Amino acid sequence: MKKILSVALSTAMAFSMFASVAFGDTAVTPQQQFDALKAKGIFTGYPDGSAGLDKEMTRAEFAKVITKLLGLKEITGTLSYTDKNYTAKNWAVPYIEAVTAAGIMEGKNVEKKIFDFNGKVTVAEMATILTRALDLEIPTETNNNAAAWAKGYVQAAINAGLIDANANFSGNASRELLVGAAYSIDQAQSLKVESYTVTEAGKVVEFKISDGETVKVTLDKALEANKETEVKFTYKDKEFTEKVTYVVTAATKVESATASNYKELIVKFDGEVDQKSAETEENYKVNNSISFSKATLSADKRTVTLRIADGNTTLPKQEEAELKISNVKNSDATKTFSDTVKFTAVDTQIPTTSEVKGLGTKAIRVQFSEPVTALSASNIANYKIDGTPISGYVTFSYPNVAVITTNVAVGDHKLTVSNVEDFAGFKTVPTESTFAVSEDTTAPEIVSSVANDLDEVVITFSEPVKAVAKAYHTSSGRTASEIKISDNTVTLKFSTEANKLSSGVNTVYLEGVKDYSDNSADRQATVTPILDTVRPVVNTVKSEVTGNLTKLTVEFSKAVNSSDAKNKDNYTLRKSDGALYKGTGFSSEGHPVGALDFVSGKDNQITFNTLGDKLPSGTYTLDVSGIRDTRTVANAMAPQSISFTVSAVGDVALNSSWSDVYNTDYTRIYVNFNKAVATSGTGNALDVNKYSYVATVGGTTTYHSFPSTATVSQFDANTVYITVKTSDLTNYSAATSKAIRVSNVADANGNFITNGSEKTIADRSVSTVALKEVKAISSKKISVEFVGTVSLIEDNDFVFFNNNTQITSSFSKSNQTVNSDGNTVVEFTFSTDDVLGAGDKLTYTTQATADINTKDSYGRKLSEVLSQTAVVDGVVPTVKTITASAVDVDVVKVEFDEEVTIYNNPAAFVVYYDGQSAKVTKADIVGGTNGRSTQWELTIDKTLVAGKNLDIALTNGSGKIVVDEAGNAVADFSKNITVGN
Repeated sequence: MKKILSVALSTAMAFSMFASVAFGDTAVTPQQQFDALKAKGIFTGYPDGSAGLDKEMTRAEFAKVITKLLGLKEITGTLSYTDKNYTAKNWAVPYIEAVTAAGIMEGKNVEKKIFDFNGKVTVAEMATILTRALDLEIPTETNNNAAAWAKGYVQAAINAGLIDANANFSGNASRELLVGAAYSIDQAQSLKVESYTVTEAGKVVEFKISDGETVKVTLDKALEANKETEVKFTYKDKEFTEKVTYVVTAATKVESATASNYKELIVKFDGEVDQKSAETEENYKVNNSISFSKATLSADKRTVTLRIADGNTTLPKQEEAELKISNVKNSDATKTFSDTVKFTAVDTQIPTTSEVKGLGTKAIRVQFSEPVTALSASNIANYKIDGTPISGYVTFSYPNVAVITTNVAVGDHKLTVSNVEDFAGFKTVPTESTFAVSEDTTAPEIVSSVANDLDEVVITFSEPVKAVAKAYHTSSGRTASEIKISDNTVTLKFSTEANKLSSGVNTVYLEGVKDYSDNSADRQATVTPILDTVRPVVNTVKSEVTGNLTKLTVEFSKAVNSSDAKNKDNYTLRKSDGALYKGTGFSSEGHPVGALDFVSGKDNQITFNTLGDKLPSGTYTLDVSGIRDTRTVANAMAPQSISFTVSAVGDVALNSSWSDVYNTDYTRIYVNFNKAVATSGTGNALDVNKYSYVATVGGTTTYHSFPSTATVSQFDANTVYITVKTSDLTNYSAATSKAIRVSNVADANGNFITNGSEKTIADRSVSTVALKEVKAISSKKISVEFVGTVSLIEDNDFVFFNNNTQITSSFSKSNQTVNSDGNTVVEFTFSTDDVLGAGDKLTYTTQATADINTKDSYGRKLSEVLSQTAVVDGVVPTVKTITASAVDVDVVKVEFDEEVTIYNNPAAFVVYYDGQSAKVTKADIVGGTNGRSTQWELTIDKTLVAGKNLDIALTNGSGKIVVDEAGNAVADFSKNITVGN
């Protein structure tokens, strides 16, 4: 007989693998246990009301308890035993027959069919019956002193906690012993979860149990909002599996962004969002460039429909795009979304006429299923009434409403629409729509009115509005500066300071509100402005590298105050490690130096350029603060730090390309870049589709894609190779010249190669290793950077000249590294100090090819350089002397070891005079040419007195504020001098 009751009683049972559980047990006495079981009808007790806990049980009593406890069906009309008085009148017969049929109990004498209902029950027998009733597993190993036949049953009951291991198993069982076991079983089978609550953002579930206790379950993974999930736990040795839903009203995530046409994007959240922030158009941007003119939140506050302004701009068509969501709050303000969601806009639907409505006898309103072009929707030739062309005109309200002004008789009519085009180029198929026309003698009524801040009122009417003669508030002189009508909505602008709304209750008057039946009336509305209390925030910081400049564009979430936005001190640029950026175009405090301007036509976008040099590629942080919006009661932004990446098309370039034969039938074409290239993402250099080859045969040049069987592999950080079957390369073997063409390859920072970049493919046997830069870095050191990695470097391959005279001092390789671009850099150190002096013109050559020994791992030799080539000046200028005297009154003289230029005025110098901070007001050049000199005079705002202390320091840092002709920044210094006579 399989088990009747599925219940776990083992005290050794482990907790659920899904959760950890904390709970408390409630201790009860045997009498309390009996009372609880009596209340359920499992025990009856004696006529005097006593429990008889100390009495011994009869087999009949035990059969009744088991039947009631397990909910067995009592059986009448059957007599399985031959005991004396075992008749239908015996109270115990239905219970004995029930446990017999269930295979839980059997007769004392099976052969003679004697049940012995008045006989006593030993502890071993009780253990056996309970083990059968609960279908407990009988262990193979036992540790008890019960009779041999009972050892397994007894051990199972001991393991389940139903009897004590030290009990007298051959002795008769007391009613108290059965009460305890029955109570444990009843509790296990009757326990259930009455309710639950989810806390700590879905991480904790508290279950209210039917026994009054609370079970706290801490989950390994937080529940997903509004999704039914099974949670498992163990309580009082019973396993529970409960279906739990973490009900969240406020949104916790963006579920999707979808577009079925090219003018509208639907954004769905998993809960409710704040209407004000969700309907702020500036909080959404596609591919950091496409913005929206309207954002509308659905009635359930979970879906936002974004609409692009009328015109030629559309969503990217049938290609993956990114929607950036910023500053949208959920309904309880516990989360602000700053998410990027990918989507692909695909329009496969032909636009249809979704509604046609007669507006009296002089106009028809037509609504389309999606945004359509103004040109096609406004063409009167695209409409017919009852099969006849229309005379009149069309007023189009973007995105999808056209009002046809024409005379129409009262009654039912059919409108045919054709050639109205959506933004995918699909046109409506000529279809007929039935509409009714009746007389309209009522002017438009106001349905709702809302005042947004103190400068805008939006009024919705009961029908489309044709015209409004005049609009003003409070008095006729405070007129609207703009009246904009779109279908049944009229938007009034009160832009001038004198005409703005008051912060209290305002009455707005509209004169001559006319519908398309020429019904006209004056209307008025009472509005109380909802002041804009939302702080402006920075949506994005975008960099654009053009030539030798980097333009930064800061976009705010709303229009910002001009003086604040153009204040340079409100912007601080930092490098990826958090240190101030002090390069050209920025002061020593990291503030921009050049002018700040608004982007044309944009009152929420400010731009500024670096000066003299572009920002190196990489990640930066711009700190922005002190910016207010343009609202009547200005809102100031909280300080923000925005990370952005500087990347530039063209920063990645081709160094060289060569080919050789691989495995007889295959050609390998190697492509070496000037930087380590990306191997994943949109700039993945391992995508064969980004390469093509150029073959010139007989003077004719043709471009060919590589076959689909070609593969691209990475050789090193800067180099990839394309493996292709030679016979699959059209014109390749016969070509007199060959080149590789590359597009859409990027480096690790997202800098892309200029599309269509080409490099000649050399035969491996004549291909060489190029030099990227040869630079002097000190008076006795030369740094040489090769293109790619070089495995063997020979000192004697290089010859150096100083002012056209060969340097005879010997030199040797002192250091060799591979830089972040994957290029080998080696330093050559001369044996004599000060080989290179300030102002020296250094050049170099190499040995002829036949004598060169420097090679890369392919065995390609260094390219020969037989004409003297300039060595780049990389020697950092230093300060030679600093002097100050009372005779010069307020001038500090600084001499450098070579000519330098001081940019950004003297902002980089910090001076303390006589223990007090002194400001450097100007820096004057002494002698020199082209703004460079070894001598400079710094004027301070103190009068110098002989014998006083003067401290001067330069915080040039990594910037280029004080530089030599080659752009090398003077090293930071700090010096103390005494003012002379």
